[in-house]
Amino acid sequence: MAQRLFAIDFEVFGKVQGVFFRKYTEKQAKQLNLRGWCMNTAEGTVKGQLEGPQNELNEMKHWLQNKGSPSSRIDKAEFSSMKPIDEYSFQSFGIKR
Repeated sequence: MAQRLFAIDFEVFGKVQGVFFRKYTEKQAKQLNLRGWCMNTAEGTVKGQLEGPQNELNEMKHWLQNKGSPSSRIDKAEFSSMKPIDEYSFQSFGIKR
């Protein structure tokens, strides 16, 4: 049986632009086989969407809240509640410009 898939939105606040945050986020998401995207916002945050199994999403949430890229400073990370999805809507994880 296939693993149940979930989708979640996130936004990370702090010093997360100009510190390769998106690049590291993409790398981490791909290591966990998650799909979705992230992008810089005009407000100086990074936001995005993630899709994948619950365990991997929880691991990614922890990473977004506590790790980030080496020179980033994370003040807070906000997440939507996980919603079950039937199938992936993204082919992989990418950075939106």
